[in-house]
Amino acid sequence: MAYNETLVEKVRNLLQGNQGLSEKQMFGGLAFMLNGNMACGVVGEELMVRVGPDNYQDALAERYTRPMDYTGRPLKGMVYVEEDAVEQALDDWVNRGAEFAGSLPPK
Repeated sequence: MAYNETLVEKVRNLLQGNQGLSEKQMFGGLAFMLNGNMACGVVGEELMVRVGPDNYQDALAERYTRPMDYTGRPLKGMVYVEEDAVEQALDDWVNRGAEFAGSLPPK
């Protein structure tokens, strides 16, 4: 599956400078990892963000989000963020993913 290269580049620019940053093909898209833990990524035209289980319900309560259900079952702690929210607050969503990934022990 192809992914939105423009969105990937924007996310890459926001994350550059983070220690332990790497990229990995996952979920048919490109995931951004911090010290081996996924923070966020791009699948097709959508941003996926790992907000963690404690922040999951709050993230879903926001406009333009939905559960990440790549396998047909929602992955608790991960959300898709629709294009309207990405255009308005990409840096906020990327930072949420980076904060959660940064709270985990390195792999």
